[in-house]
Amino acid sequence: MNLVKVTGIQVRDGGVSTIDDRVVCEERFSLFINDTRFLELVASRNDLAELGAGFVVCQGLSRTVDSVTVKGNEIRVFAPVEQSCDREMETTGSLGFLCRPPERVVSRCSISTPQVHAITKEIVTDLWKETGGVHCSVIARDGEILAKASDVGRHNTVDKVVGYAVLHGIDPGECVVGCTGRQPRDMVVKYANAGIPVIISRAASTNRGIAAAEDFGITLICFSRNDRFTVYTHPERIRDLPIKERAGATDSGKTL
Repeated sequence: MNLVKVTGIQVRDGGVSTIDDRVVCEERFSLFINDTRFLELVASRNDLAELGAGFVVCQGLSRTVDSVTVKGNEIRVFAPVEQSCDREMETTGSLGFLCRPPERVVSRCSISTPQVHAITKEIVTDLWKETGGVHCSVIARDGEILAKASDVGRHNTVDKVVGYAVLHGIDPGECVVGCTGRQPRDMVVKYANAGIPVIISRAASTNRGIAAAEDFGITLICFSRNDRFTVYTHPERIRDLPIKERAGATDSGKTL
């Protein structure tokens, strides 16, 4: 990941000093799908092949990816996309459209409380400690970390680790994703498109994120920090959780 040095004035404990800081670079990349320019992504310059593959799968453009090439600021993904998606998009970023509705995630994947804590520790990176300017995601299977990715965007980190699984022939339905970022509905939809059954986040969700996780059969774990975490949906996948009653965002007993 590219970093640059910048000068700033730091105010600390009543004192003022000039400091040199290292900050994360954000860049723009053109994403092509089957040689058609699709959109531009704002991202960090690392794991770009994984970013392209994961984006296509997580946005519901295709369930599989044939190959990815990266040259300069162009990411070219070759995949059997839905016919309605084979067109150029003017949208900038990774949100705002879907080519097929997500399906409910069906998986026998499960996780233990110690594994939740272990995965949470892995998503706190030295780069985040140094810059405070990146998100991080990890993907794990049977408690083993398979890949880790950092980026200026939380969406991109998820795309990158899912893309790693896709490009290495790993079934996402057997995997758990840990992420530093918030988990609103649009993030949960990405996991549903990829078939990820368990999400662990250090941050919060929203009512619609929780409702989406409930509807799509995803175990949503948030506020995973130190020795605590909150399970909002499908707690049955946590093997050693003593309380198995239904979770979910509620208002007077109704799921939101």
